[in-house]
Amino acid sequence: MSNTKRDPKYIVEAIELKHYYGTYLAVDHITFGIKKGMTFGLIGPNGAGKSTIIKMLTTLLPITSGECYINGYSVTQNPLEVRQCIGYVPQLLSADGELTGYENLLQSAKLYGISRQYRQKQIDEALDFMNVRDFKDKLVNSYSGGMIRRLEIAQSLVHKPIVLFLDEPSVGLDPAARKMLWEHIKELNKRMKVTILMTTHDMEEADTLCDLVALIHLGRIIVMDTPGNLKVALGPKATLDDVFIFHTGSSLKEHGDFGNVKETRSTISYL
Repeated sequence: MSNTKRDPKYIVEAIELKHYYGTYLAVDHITFGIKKGMTFGLIGPNGAGKSTIIKMLTTLLPITSGECYINGYSVTQNPLEVRQCIGYVPQLLSADGELTGYENLLQSAKLYGISRQYRQKQIDEALDFMNVRDFKDKLVNSYSGGMIRRLEIAQSLVHKPIVLFLDEPSVGLDPAARKMLWEHIKELNKRMKVTILMTTHDMEEADTLCDLVALIHLGRIIVMDTPGNLKVALGPKATLDDVFIFHTGSSLKEHGDFGNVKETRSTISYL
């Protein structure tokens, strides 16, 4: 495989991406570019193809056709280089409930190959940034849903990625935990300068966090622009829900402790 890195116009770029599950076309000619420092949202209902896109971009799923680049590296030709510069927080529960928060972070640090010399420092920084230090020595199966999600993001940050992928970040959270998580994501983007690609079917979440959004319907991008521009195009009182209904004819309207989160997130579609 070539380790050639091209000079990127975009920190994340997808070009005519397609993916089939058997004979089912889940992602159909997806193209977009994300500039460094942006928060980009893929918006659509479960089954629209959002998670399939994110898994192709993070090297977890093969690309049927097309190409994508992360920080100038080809996902198909340079997967190891891509993995070194990204963090990924999946929909499904990724923290181990039988370990403490600290043990989960230590496990992540080892998996990312962080040397002993820097491991403790980077774990401490992730704990502090996501505000999980106070319960780092408790078993994760005693955490609330919001605490679990913050820990999972801390795990994805321990190796200092420049691009972070968040798949439905607030799924299963109560309103208070969701709003707290949003503040952490904003700070991560603005203070830490991490480029974020997130999927969501929560229009308020997209409107609050994203600089640019792409509406996904049946595996295709229907429209892409800033949330503000999309709303203004429909009228002064339009919401992103209105925008989605206008372009697709359908609505996105469709949730804890460890057990609740595990149950909710274990049944989410990967599509």
